[in-house]
Amino acid sequence: MGGKQSRSSSSKELNDAGSLGQSRKSSGRDDQAGLSSAAERIRRNTTVHFGYSTLSLAMRALDQTPSELWELRELQKLNLSMNCLCSLPPALGALDNLVILNLWGNNLSSLPAEISLLKKLRVLFACRNRLSEVPEELGSCTCLEVLSLANNQITGLPGSLAAMHNLTKLNLSHNRITHIPTCVYSMKGLVFLHLACNRLETIADQIQDLVNLKILIVEGNSIHSLPKTLCFMESLELLNVDFNDLQNVPMEMYLLSRLGRLACHPMDKGLHIIHNPLLKPIQEVLQGGLSALYNYLKPT
Repeated sequence: MGGKQSRSSSSKELNDAGSLGQSRKSSGRDDQAGLSSAAERIRRNTTVHFGYSTLSLAMRALDQTPSELWELRELQKLNLSMNCLCSLPPALGALDNLVILNLWGNNLSSLPAEISLLKKLRVLFACRNRLSEVPEELGSCTCLEVLSLANNQITGLPGSLAAMHNLTKLNLSHNRITHIPTCVYSMKGLVFLHLACNRLETIADQIQDLVNLKILIVEGNSIHSLPKTLCFMESLELLNVDFNDLQNVPMEMYLLSRLGRLACHPMDKGLHIIHNPLLKPIQEVLQGGLSALYNYLKPT
């Protein structure tokens, strides 16, 4: 599949499979042999990548998935990113061996309830779509470790996602969330939580329940104050609260010893805070760096 000729052939085979599905639908015939043949043409595009059966249909201008795709139950990685998909059929649930599903960059307005059947799913990328809500059934995917729902129109998450105790990375940035969903505080395994560019005004005291959290990004919101409980999160190595409405910081912030320094670049470890309307003397103290702030805050 390395050369131009191979890629061209692959595209033709996939287009032929899709055409076959359309002609079968229009003729109204249930041609099982034809269906298997079309599925086999798609199967030829699968590869074994790091031991996983993998199929990429990325960037093929698909506005619907070929029905034969859902026959490939052996698939473990499926990439449907950067297409024109507006929906996924219930047949998605037939791919019950999927470990990674990439839906990035489509026009999906919803995910099918049958996603609950993907019990082995560990990674789901559904960013850059048009999702306004997340189905409760997603909570049945308790093996999920990475979930990205960034760049959608989401206002909240269903309570069922509280069952995702294996989740380590959650990206909800660039949505329409006004408060951190309650279910997030039950995701005890979280190491990375990205909530930048939402509509947050507060962070609840329950944030301290995320005892394993190392990275918390809430820049670009309208947060007025940080809860004292945030300062008891001893695992935090990166706290990004840039571009909010903070005027002050909790006196206990010096307890966040792993932050280490004031940081500038977005993913640098440390504390990102300088782009806020901080009042004096905090604003002036910060000119001496994080150590100066901590010395100021520490009780004498």
